[in-house]
This record gives sequence, C-alpha cells and structure tokens, in this order.
Amino acid sequence: MPEPAAEPALSGLRLNLRIVSVVIFNFASYLTIGLPLAVLPGYVHDIMGFSAFWAGLVISLQYFATLLSRPYAGRYADLFGPKSIVVLGLCGCFLSGVSYLLAGFTSGWPMVSLALLCLGRVILGVGQSLAGTGSTLWGVGVVGASHIGRVISWNGIVTYGAMAMGAPLGVLCYRYSGLNGLALTIMVVALLAILFALPRPTVKASKGKPMPFRAVLGRVWPYGMALALASAGFGVIATFITLFYDAKGWDGAAFALTLFSCAFVGTRLLFPNGINRLGGLNVAMICFSVEIVGLLLTSIAEAPWMAKTGVFLAGAGFSLVFPALGVVAVKAVPQQNQGAALATYTVFMDMSLGVTGPLAGLVMAWAGVPVIYLAAAGLVAVALLLTWRLKKWPPAEAMSSQ
Repeated sequence: MPEPAAEPALSGLRLNLRIVSVVIFNFASYLTIGLPLAVLPGYVHDIMGFSAFWAGLVISLQYFATLLSRPYAGRYADLFGPKSIVVLGLCGCFLSGVSYLLAGFTSGWPMVSLALLCLGRVILGVGQSLAGTGSTLWGVGVVGASHIGRVISWNGIVTYGAMAMGAPLGVLCYRYSGLNGLALTIMVVALLAILFALPRPTVKASKGKPMPFRAVLGRVWPYGMALALASAGFGVIATFITLFYDAKGWDGAAFALTLFSCAFVGTRLLFPNGINRLGGLNVAMICFSVEIVGLLLTSIAEAPWMAKTGVFLAGAGFSLVFPALGVVAVKAVPQQNQGAALATYTVFMDMSLGVTGPLAGLVMAWAGVPVIYLAAAGLVAVALLLTWRLKKWPPAEAMSSQ
C-alpha cells in the first residue's frame, strides 16, 4: 500500500482531477472489457458455429479469472507498488487484443480460434484485476488515505462509464472492420494507456511484513459479507429487469436500466464527502435503507412508473455501498496490507454477482419474477443488521489496527 500523499489539503476540483488522472487507467482497462462484450457471444455462436454454452463460457472466463486473481493483485500491489501493477494489468489488456487478433486470423481452424479467444479472455480477466486494484491504490497514494472513499467512488464511475461506452463502440468497430478491427482497437486503447502511465511518478510501497491471506480475510469478511448481500439487489435488477417488464407486459426496461445507472453515478457525484463526514458504516446503513425501499417498490409495482422509481432508488442506494464499507474494510488492516484487503473485499462482490443470477433464476421459476426483488430486499435488510452490529460492536482487530 502506498504511503500517504504529501498534500493532504487537496480539495474540490483539484482533488478530483488528481484522482481522475490515475483512475483513468482503470477506465482504459474496462473499455477493453466493454468493447468485445456485445460482439463475442454472437461471433462464437453465429459465425464460428459453437453452441450457446461455449458462447457464454467465452464471456464468463474473464470474470472467473478476475475473481481468482484479485487477491494476488492486491498483495503484489502492496509489495511492488501500484503503478507497476497497473502497467502490468494494461499489458494483459493489450495481450488479450493480440489473442483476439490471432483468433481472427485462424478462423479457418475453429477449435484453434476458440482456444485463442478463451486465452484472451483469461488474460483480460487477470489484467483487469491488476489494473483495477492497482489504480485504486495508486490514487490513494497520490491524494492521501483520507480520500480513499472518494478514490473508490471515482473508480466505480469510470468503470460504469467505460462499460457503457465500450459495448456500442465495439459493435460499431465489428460492423465496419470485423473481429480483427475490434482487436486492433483494443490493442490501441491498452497501448495508449500504457504509454501515458509509464511517465507518471510512482508512489512507494509500504514497508512492513505482509499478513497472511487468512488473517486479512478474517478482518475483512464482515464488511465483504454485507457488500455481497447488498450486491444481490444490483444483480437481480441488471439481470432480470427485462424479464420483469415482459412479465408485466410493459415497455421501457432499457430505460429502467438507464435510470439505475444515472442514479448510481449521480449519487457518487452529488455526495463525494458523505463518507468522510458521516463515517463509512453510517453511510452504508443509509444506503441499505434506500436500496430496500427501492427493491420493495419494484417488487409490488403495478405500473411502470412505480418500477422505474424503485429501480432509481435501488441504484441510488447501492451507489455508495462499495466505497462506504470499503473504507472501513481497508482500515481494518495495517497499511502495508491494505491492497490485499481491498482486493479481498472486492472478491465478495464478484462472488455475489456470480451466484445471484442462477439462484434468482431458480426462485423466479418457482415463485415468479416479482419475488426475486422481495427476496433481494430481505438480503439487503440482513446487510443492514450486520452493519448495525459492526457499528455497535466493532471487531477487536479493526479497532487495534486504527
């Protein structure tokens, strides 16, 4: 974990610009994720002739690679400094584009081409894990640990922005220049980010003996569990809101997702100092309450405006959950282990989003679509109770490390 910055008085626009100048590298990594996202499933299924299983697997491999590599990304950022990890992650994003390009050139050998696509997805997953974790820690090293909540918030904003921009841009590239043109675009994005990152000043890694992973997990898991429970609300909206609208016979599901994204980003922009002023746990409990109301309103919606209002509130509520709990989770360990703590904490969200879809699908098949939003509200209520307990009786380890 980097040492605190020497300029603790940064504030306002200058502070935001300093943060954005670093998290922009995470924007680049997520842009390389978004660009092929809407193209590869159709390419594997319709052009290469493989089944829907393989089309889904090609996409899922990236998420599995990110999940498995994230704890290592945090530990290496603590050991070698975040800038080097970010550059290494961007190199992975570049190599994923190389794999896609080779897959395009070997399209006459479907199995070879598919293997290259899968390899590219795995490399991309590891690269994103390194770039995402490293850019957060790099940002903290640049502006100081007192602004960690704002750094995490800005990382989320650029993540969603890159994904939103990447998918339509990828479809456009593929339409005019095929898979090879898309691959070259990904390589150019990653290469430009690497060239801009290399001259930037580094921040030093902290001195000190790193804690074993099990010890880091022991301090972080209560906050990660609350995050995982709250992430179920995001998961059921992102995955099933279209089916919910179809079941009701309504139009406008895409606009509901837009409302969710606008509420998510807008809340982070409107309340940049909320976590510092109120404390991470207090902000998390407020967010959980708003998210619960939104999910309940969605589940009982009898008109489109009710569902849209519910989705908007759920997006606003979920917006600050990750940075609010993340601030507390990172401070629960010594400074030299905070990269590992952030990465371990993020794994809980990765896992939650991975299992929410299949489990919610089973519940939906058994009890109908609206019930999954009611169930998600119940999980967020459990997160609220868990966070209230953490506030009333903080873990002894967390208190001793602060």
